[in-house]
Amino acid sequence: MGKINLLSQETIDKIAAGEVVERPASVAKELIENSIDAGATAISVEIKGGGIEYLRITDNGSGIDKDQIQIAFLRHSTSKISSAVDLDNVRSLGFRGEALSSISAVSKVELITKTKDSLLGASYIIEGAKEISLTDIGAPDGTTFIVRQLFYNTPARKKFLKSGSTEGSYVFDVVEHLALSHPEISFKFLLNGKEKLMTSGNGSLSDTIYQIYGRQIASNVLDIDYSDDKVSINGFIGQSIIARGNRAFEHFFVNQRYIKSNNLSRACEEGYYGFLMGHQYPFFVINIAFTDSAVDVNVHPTKQEVRFENESQICELLTKIVNQRLRKREDVLETHIDEPVVKPQPIIQQPVYKAQVEPSPEYTTTSSMTLSEPEIIPPPKPVKTPEPFERDRLEKIKQSITAQIHSDTPYEKKFAEKNRGGEKYEQISFLNKEAVKEHKIIGQIFDTYWIVEYDKNMYIIDQHAAHEKVLFEKTMARLKNNEMTSQMISPPVIVSLSPQDVLLFENYREAFEKLGYRVESFGGNELAINAIPGNLLNLDPKAFFLEVLADCQSYKASDSFDMIIEKVASMSCKAAVKGNNRLSIPEIKTLINELLDLENPYHCPHGRPTMISFSEYELSKKFKRII
Repeated sequence: MGKINLLSQETIDKIAAGEVVERPASVAKELIENSIDAGATAISVEIKGGGIEYLRITDNGSGIDKDQIQIAFLRHSTSKISSAVDLDNVRSLGFRGEALSSISAVSKVELITKTKDSLLGASYIIEGAKEISLTDIGAPDGTTFIVRQLFYNTPARKKFLKSGSTEGSYVFDVVEHLALSHPEISFKFLLNGKEKLMTSGNGSLSDTIYQIYGRQIASNVLDIDYSDDKVSINGFIGQSIIARGNRAFEHFFVNQRYIKSNNLSRACEEGYYGFLMGHQYPFFVINIAFTDSAVDVNVHPTKQEVRFENESQICELLTKIVNQRLRKREDVLETHIDEPVVKPQPIIQQPVYKAQVEPSPEYTTTSSMTLSEPEIIPPPKPVKTPEPFERDRLEKIKQSITAQIHSDTPYEKKFAEKNRGGEKYEQISFLNKEAVKEHKIIGQIFDTYWIVEYDKNMYIIDQHAAHEKVLFEKTMARLKNNEMTSQMISPPVIVSLSPQDVLLFENYREAFEKLGYRVESFGGNELAINAIPGNLLNLDPKAFFLEVLADCQSYKASDSFDMIIEKVASMSCKAAVKGNNRLSIPEIKTLINELLDLENPYHCPHGRPTMISFSEYELSKKFKRII
C-alpha cells in the first residue's frame, strides 16, 4: 500500500460534485427544484450550447438574504431540514445541501438575488469554488442563477458529455417533468434564444399536458383519482391510440417529485393488459402522494429513486386503478384518412424568345422581323390564397363567442369531454342495446371484416378479434364463478417435454388445472393429458397445450396468480373463428350482441383493436366533397 494522502479541499469538492452534477440537466434540476422550494410561481430556463456554455434559471421566489449567500454555497448547508429527524418526512424537493457547492466547484456561477424586504439585491460570483465578489445590486424580487462553462476545470468530465443538441434535450426533459409535477407554476424554456415551451401555471394538469404534448395526446387521456387514509393516486392515463414503442411517455411523481421505478412502471403496464399490443407502452402522468412517512427519498444522490414501505401493495393498487379506469370507456379506434403528400415539382424556367416587329415607314403589309437576345420572363408571383376552411372557422369562432361555451379554442377542443369527470360525460356508445337497433350491417369483405353503419360513422369489425374477446371474457367469467368444465380425453394425450419444460409446467400447474386441464406424470419427462377445458374441443389438445406452455416462459416473477390465469386464459382465443371464414348476417348479429355484455369489447386479449371507425367527414374529405 502506498502512502496515505490527505486530499485538498479543492479535490474533495470536485469528487463530491461528481455525485450530483453529471451533466447540464443535473444542474438545471437542482436549481429549478431550489426555485420551487423558494415558493416561485414563475420560472424561466434559458440554455445555450446545450447548457454547457450557458444556463440561466430565473424565478420570482423568496430570494436569499445577502448574509446567507456565502453560507448557501458551503457543503451540507440547507434551509430545508435541521436534523436527522426531519428526513422521515421530507416535503421539499431539495434537502441535502450539496447542489450549490457541487455546481460552483465545476463551473463559473453568478448569483443575483433579492428578498422582498430588502431595498437592494446582491450579486455573488464564484468560480471553481473560489469566491470572486459579493456586491450590492439593483434587482427584482427573486433569484437568478447563471452557470457558465460547465466542467471548465475538469476536462476529463467534459469530454464525456454528448453534443449540445443532445444535452439540451436532457435539460428540456427536466423542465417537462417539473412542469408536469407542478402545474401551478408557470415554466418558460428558451433554447438558443428561441422559446420552446411555455406553460400557463393555472394549476390544471390537463392544460399542462396540452401545452407540452399537444392536442392529440391531451384529447386521448383519462383522468384517475383515488384516495384513502394513507395514499392518494391521481393524474391522467392515455388510451391505446397514443401508445408508444418505448417508455418515454411514462411519468411517475411521488409527493410531486419525479422518480424512476421499474416496479411502478410494470404495475401500470399490467393494468393495460388486454388494451395494448405487445411491445407497446402507455402514456401516463401519475402522482402518488403519501400522508405519512411511508416513503424514503434519501436513497440516491440525484433523488430520482425512492423506497416505499409497502411497495407491493402500491403496485397492486395501481394496477387495479388503471385497469378499472380503462374498462369504463368506449375505445373504438378512430381512423383518419391521410391525404398523400405530393411534393411539388421544381419549375424549370425556359428562356422565351420574343420576336420584335418593326413596322415599315411606308406602312406596307410587309414588315422586317429581327430576333432579339433571349429575354427571360420571370414566373408569376405566387398568389396568396385564403386558407380552405377560413370562412368556416371564422363562423365557428363567432358562434363560440356568442355562446360562451368554454375556454377551449372555438373550432378545436383541447380535451374530449368523454375522457373527463368519470361517468358524468359518458357518450353514446356504438355497443349498447339502443344503438344496436340502429345498426345497418352493410356486409362482409375479405371474408374477415364486417362493415356496419351507425350515427354517420362506418365501423369495421374484425370477426376474429371480436370472437377472441367474447371467448376470453366468457372464460374469465366461468373462472370467477368456478364454472369451468373439463372434457375427458380417451385415450390420454402423451406429451414429451424437456426437463426445463417439465419444471415450467409444475410452476404453473395450478393455473392449468383451474382452466380445466387434468395432467399427470407419465414417467420421465412425459406428461399425460387426461382432460382439457370444455370450450376447446375443436383444438388439437397436444399442440394447444405446448403453445400455452411456451407462452408461460414470457411470464415475469412479479406476475400475480390472477394475472397468470388471465394470460393463460387468453390463449383460449385459438378457438375463435378465423379470418377468411364467411359468416352469415345472423351470425355477425349474434357476435355483436355478445360484445354488448363484455367489460372491454374494443380490444382482443392481446391488445389488438376489435373494431375501427371512419367518420362521414373523413370519407367526404377523401372524395373531395369537402375541400
